[in-house]
This record gives sequence, structure tokens and C-alpha cells, in this order.
Amino acid sequence: MKIEADAHELGFDTNRLARISSHFQGYVDQGLLPGWQLVVSRGGQVVYHDTYGRRDIENGLPIESDSVYRIYSMTKPIATVAAMMLYEEGRFKLKDEVASFIPSFADQRVYRSGASTNPTTEGITSPMQIWHLMTHTSGLTYGFLNSHPVDAMYRAAGFEWGNPPGADLEACTDIWAGLPLLFQPGSEWNYSNATDVLGRLVEVISGQSLDVFMRERIFEPLGMTDTAFFADAARQERLGALYIPDPDPAKGKKAMRMDMMGNAALSEPAMLSGGGGLVSTAADYHRFTQMLLNRGELDGVRLLGTRTVEYMATNHLPGGAELAQFGRPLFSETDFEGMGFGLGGSVVIDPAATKVLSSKGEFAWGGAASTAFWVDPVEEITALFLTQLLPSSTHPIRPEFKQLVYQALVD
Repeated sequence: MKIEADAHELGFDTNRLARISSHFQGYVDQGLLPGWQLVVSRGGQVVYHDTYGRRDIENGLPIESDSVYRIYSMTKPIATVAAMMLYEEGRFKLKDEVASFIPSFADQRVYRSGASTNPTTEGITSPMQIWHLMTHTSGLTYGFLNSHPVDAMYRAAGFEWGNPPGADLEACTDIWAGLPLLFQPGSEWNYSNATDVLGRLVEVISGQSLDVFMRERIFEPLGMTDTAFFADAARQERLGALYIPDPDPAKGKKAMRMDMMGNAALSEPAMLSGGGGLVSTAADYHRFTQMLLNRGELDGVRLLGTRTVEYMATNHLPGGAELAQFGRPLFSETDFEGMGFGLGGSVVIDPAATKVLSSKGEFAWGGAASTAFWVDPVEEITALFLTQLLPSSTHPIRPEFKQLVYQALVD
């Protein structure tokens, strides 16, 4: 990628922008991150881009402009865009029941009490609707959350940081449908594999596999040439290694290679995860964020109508609630205070409550390997941070990145 505009002309102080790199260089120099790449744009033009460190520490390979990253949950906004493209074609309504398209979701049960091996459940009183999948209000969960008996049921079924061997998206979806929900759909917010189910919905409605739909309807039209569900032979040399903080307290969270999980991105997966399966590059994901900033269009290619994108970036939590009120106090890829949730991503509803420089209406999300992006329609800013360290809760990268970007604005 290259810088496309004079930062000063677009309201940034270049010396203040340099603070971003100076700050995050410290993470690499201390061994806490392998390396990183970041992009800041305003008004559709890149004003700041930098790389630092290595994509592969052990082999001495640097982060480069075209490095490939596992973006994990930053797949979710893309999968939601895919679904909303079908919505715009009149193929479903947001209030349609999920079971109308995926029959295994009929007659679901909701957890009430008891151990994961012998739970007490009740019948569903409010059927799961498609908008529940887009907003994580479906009652589904993640096995890796490790905070509820239903999470344990997911792990027992083979879902923690992976899936049952050989199970495709259809099979996984049917397994999730057979497990109890945490709560009645629409009554709470809980981070979950709901976007994976949404990906299966895209398959059922479109008649195409999720990878083909995304490639033909999103990636090729937008020129996202390096985004896919795995890094093929042509991209593997550019794919960064995956790291975790060393579990030895004496090592001070130094980045430690994690090939057991990282190698999953080297081959075509059985399960196409709309919730976390893509690899991508800074240039590709930047194009996706520009499409969102431009309200559905980029370089003459329109994926969504303007009002649809605005609607996605509206808080859809019942009663206009914020996550701090409506969400379970568990891990997700966003803080809860001052935040609502739209269709496929978080939405800032009260910048003061977030206690991080921001704008009302910012649409954002992040990935498990400490990646993050946001789109600010007020300041016309998009920002992207890419690295490869699991989990994203290890370091406060996201709020630090945001405060460093906004402090550089001087217009």
C-alpha cells in the first residue's frame, strides 16, 4: 500500500501521526508482538501506512505491505454484508425465523439450570429470527468462552478453537441447533457463532457455497484479490506465523509461536466459517472498509444501497440499549460501555461513555489475533491494525490505536 494524500491537507498533524508507530514499535521491541501493519485513511485516501517487525520471527521474515493475515472475526462484517446483499434482493426479511431456512433450528430448547451433562431446559417462546444472528442476540454461544454450562456442551461437541474433524458448515450448524440456547432469542446479547449460522443461511438462500458467494459477489467485484478461506500456495509465503503470549509468567507475555492453530490456514477447511475463517491483506480489507465508508460503493461497484449500510451501522439492541446493559459481561471483540451493536459490528452510541476518543456512529469489529478496524462516518476516517497474536484480549491495542489516531487530528 502507499500513502495517497498529504496528511496535513486532510486535517492530520504528521508528527502526531508518527506517535502511532513509535508507540506500537515498543510492543515489538519488547517481544510482545511479532510485528504489525496499520493503515489510516480519511475521505477515502490513505494518509498513514506503516509496518514494523516480522511476520515470522523464527525465520526472520519481515512484515511487508502485502503480508497475509488470519483476520478471524473480522470475517463477520463481510459475512453480514453477504447476507444483506440477499436481503436487498428480497430473499428474506430480518424478522424471518431461522428455522424457515434451516429446519434443524425448529423446536429448540433454552437452558434453565443444571450441569452441562444433565441440564434442565425449557421450550423456546420467541423463535430465533435472522436479525438475532446478525446482532448476537440469538442465544447461541462459543465454546471458548468457558463461562457457562452450555459453553461446555459446545466444547464436548468439538467446538472450542476448532470444529469436529471433517464437519462442514451444514453439519456444524445442525449440531449447534441441537444444543440448548443460553437465553430466549432477543432477550440478551452474547458473543457467539451466530455469524457462522448466518453464513449457512447465505448458502441455503443463494444456492452457492459461502466461499463461492463471497468470491463472486464481494471479493472479485471489490478487487480483494488475496482474501479467501485459506492461504493457497501462492499466498503461503506471505502468510504470517501465529503467536500467543508465553504462558510462563517469568516470560512476561513474550510472543510464542503457535503452529498448531496457525497451520489451519494453510489448507482448505471443511467448515467455511463466516464468523472467523478468512485470511486477508491490509490492501484488501482497506477496500472493504472504503466500501462501507462510501455507503455501499467503491470505484463504481455497488454492493449495497446507501440506506442499507446506514441501517447496519445503527444500534439494533432492543430499546437502544448499550452492551453494558444488555450484554453478558463476557469476552467479545469490543468494550461494552457506550457501545451498541448493529448488523455485523459494534456501534458507538455514546463516545463519552466509551472513555476513548471516538465518534458517534463508528462501526467496528476485531479479530482473535489482535486485528481491528473501524469506520467513522463523521470524520470520514477508516483505520486498520493487523498483527497475529492470540487472543486479542492480551494487550489493549484497540483503545490505544484509536486514541493515537484521533489525537493526530488538528483540523
